[in-house]
Amino acid sequence: MALRACSWAVRNSVCASRLSVLSGRHEHALLFLRTGIAAHSRRTNGLSFTPVCFITSDAFLNRLAKGKVAEQDDSGYHHPTSVPPHHGEQLSLLMREPDQPETSRVLKVAIVGSPNAGKSTLSNQLLGRKVFAVSKKVHTTRSKTLGVLTEDDTQIILLDTPGLTTASKVKRHNLESSLLSDPWSTVKEADLMLVMVDVADKWACEKLDLEVLKVLAKHPEVPAVLVLNKTDLVKNKVKLLDVTAHLTCGVVNGQKLQVRRVVRPRRAAAGTPAEAAPPPPADQGPLSQGPLSQEPLGPLKSRQGWPHFRDVFMVSSVDQEDVDALKRYLVVEAKAGPWHYHSEVLTDQTPEEVCANIVREKLLENLRQEVPYTMTQSIEFWSENENGELDIAVKLYVKKEAHMKMVIGTAGQMVARIAREAGQDMSNIFLREVRLRLSVKLKN
Repeated sequence: MALRACSWAVRNSVCASRLSVLSGRHEHALLFLRTGIAAHSRRTNGLSFTPVCFITSDAFLNRLAKGKVAEQDDSGYHHPTSVPPHHGEQLSLLMREPDQPETSRVLKVAIVGSPNAGKSTLSNQLLGRKVFAVSKKVHTTRSKTLGVLTEDDTQIILLDTPGLTTASKVKRHNLESSLLSDPWSTVKEADLMLVMVDVADKWACEKLDLEVLKVLAKHPEVPAVLVLNKTDLVKNKVKLLDVTAHLTCGVVNGQKLQVRRVVRPRRAAAGTPAEAAPPPPADQGPLSQGPLSQEPLGPLKSRQGWPHFRDVFMVSSVDQEDVDALKRYLVVEAKAGPWHYHSEVLTDQTPEEVCANIVREKLLENLRQEVPYTMTQSIEFWSENENGELDIAVKLYVKKEAHMKMVIGTAGQMVARIAREAGQDMSNIFLREVRLRLSVKLKN
């Protein structure tokens, strides 16, 4: 079975540089495309555009061509719903019988990866509305959260998980035990696993995190797709397929890859050898034949990548076109089966949980060092006035007086800023004006 490196959509400008993926006798060009932005000069070999591409098999391409998703038709699109602003309304919605279409399809997707790989950002973009907290700091997501994407006859259930970490780190930083248990329990119920890697992190590009490898080895029955995220931050786009070769051990969907450049190398100065193509990665142990079996965890420490990924995506989760490509992939992968939720359900979080997560996000984004990680909060007041506006009061608890001064800020500017930013996000989630008041108290 041939492997293909494909572009999902033809955009306005096509760069003159290509990469090739070789599998057996087949050679397929991988084009990097971008709208409205021309490539740099060939002389500089600069590649400043964002890839919308993936590496997959002919079998999947055939399913894609036959499916409704191949048609440029938005008739099945549902505008993202909102989260009900009251606990009882959300509970009632979650308990409603799913409004099943005649031919329903469903897919449960677990999104796993190291902390700060962009899992929650991708989930929000797929849903079309921000319901998961996102920040630049690690461990923003503290427990498994669920999002529901419903389009036409297909329901995609997104299982956003905390970044995979170790028991020693949880104990050292006094974090919730859910950071350890939730990613593992989530994968057990998934039909597909998206393994996200931050390619802007040079350490993440060299080898898969050991905790990620453990999950893959413990659940070989769950198909896994490698998602290389934050490609917009990688200046040298040629590097992306080299990273792919490393993190897949040079194998995708059971077929060996050999990645090499097919761009004409820059003219070398007299006496200087021309630029050579990077060698393919060395094999890292024998590949299993047939069904996967659980691998012992010991040898995983020396493993660089995982040779059993079904497909590989290269995306920027903040680029909607990239996200739409991945969304179409998930829709095609969905199997016939009953929906789990009513089509108006967006998340299983309560309004109070959404509020707490958004406030924590703003605390992480605006406060330094360990301060936001040591804080707790409680909702003191939640009411809807006659104009439909939500009035919410949240009390923040800090452990040290110095932390209290940092949270309040000069003349109360910091706490006011956090309340304003969190309130704006919640207005977009609940689709109504939100007046959020924050107060700070020293916890004895």
